[in-house]
Amino acid sequence: MNWIDLISSERFGKEGTSKPDVERRTQFQRDYDRLIFSAAFRRMQNKTQVFPLPGSIFVHNRLTHSLEVASVGRSLGNDVGERLVEKYIRLRPDLTHRLNPRFESLGDIVSAACLAHDMGNPPFGHSGENAIRTFFTETKAQSLRHHFSDQQWSDMAHFDGNANTLRLLSHQFEGRRPGGFVMTYPTLASIVKYPYSSTLATKSKFGFFASEQEGYCRIAKKLGIPVVRQTDKGIEFARHPLVYLVEAADDICYEIMDIEDAFKLRILSFEETCDLLLDFFDYDARCDIATTYSEDSDRNDRIVFFRACVINLLERECVRIFMEHEEEILAGSFEGSLISHLPERQLHAYKHCSEVAKQRIYNCKEVTDIDLAGFHIIYTLLNLMVDAVMSPEKAYSKLLISQASSQYALQKGPIAERIISVVDYLTGMTDVFALDLYRKIEGHSLPVV
Repeated sequence: MNWIDLISSERFGKEGTSKPDVERRTQFQRDYDRLIFSAAFRRMQNKTQVFPLPGSIFVHNRLTHSLEVASVGRSLGNDVGERLVEKYIRLRPDLTHRLNPRFESLGDIVSAACLAHDMGNPPFGHSGENAIRTFFTETKAQSLRHHFSDQQWSDMAHFDGNANTLRLLSHQFEGRRPGGFVMTYPTLASIVKYPYSSTLATKSKFGFFASEQEGYCRIAKKLGIPVVRQTDKGIEFARHPLVYLVEAADDICYEIMDIEDAFKLRILSFEETCDLLLDFFDYDARCDIATTYSEDSDRNDRIVFFRACVINLLERECVRIFMEHEEEILAGSFEGSLISHLPERQLHAYKHCSEVAKQRIYNCKEVTDIDLAGFHIIYTLLNLMVDAVMSPEKAYSKLLISQASSQYALQKGPIAERIISVVDYLTGMTDVFALDLYRKIEGHSLPVV
């Protein structure tokens, strides 16, 4: 791969119609603005990140998480861009006029991709994903199997929010324009962490549904992203290099911010939280950071400062690792994530945070209660809506279908496409909307006039 091809201003759904910029915003800044002003982005403020939506203590939701990831991603992209300018001025001075504008855009591309990376996630976080997967892998759903192609069925049985994000951004829903959000090719490619079809997935992680495969192949061909495996089962591409920066920003934020949230909710003590954050530093740096605030300073302020120091350290390390392995990344031969290549001290501290999160945070009662309720709500709604689109002539089916926006083709096309449209409908809901619809359907609440 080469940077000249990888950073293209081509827009999905408007190929061949690019116009010169007439204002100071670049095409990639337009991507960012288009996302942040969208209804789909705003809905993330009412989608669970890890902890239940806030009561008296505000913790992260999908929207605040995405904004923070975009902030770290912009720093990663800008810093990598600066170092690439320095490197290629020496290596290829003849291409400076073509490469420098591309390198200067890396922060905009990465931040836009970070902003969008969770937009395809269903309500209630991973429990919503699990509910969809479970529905399509249980016995009852086997009667639907013959309506689907092998890849369509695999898409649903392995349902993943990452692949659904690409669909949300690029699919033409009913009454909408071709190309969905009409994003630039590099922004879309930078979102796809697992650039292979579901039929090649060993776990529930993959990059594109059958309906988006042709579109992603078109993006990859234009950007010069090579195919690394193609069989009768499916196709796999190398990652776009900027995926590594988007992934690193996400990894940094969710791991470190979950620790801070756990402290705010008193799941972790002040002493435990300090130890987890300060373990990223050697003795001298740890002492300097720990003594920046006096002992009687506000504890919340001290934790925020420690957390900021950790994020800054990890960001700098990820930039260094990217630059050291740039040739491998461009060759498609780099293995693992940037985080997995951290120096021993930082990697050990990061893994320790992950272990504590699994043991103390993700299995705490507040989180498992949401998992339990969210799974049941999404599974129930999916079951009822699938029955409705299978028998749309029934009176109750008509009532259920009438609840959905007309952009979802619940009564048109083959059965498989209708059912996939049901999944589109459910994944676009907020937690509160899904809960409210569930209560109405179950007769637990009535609309207020």
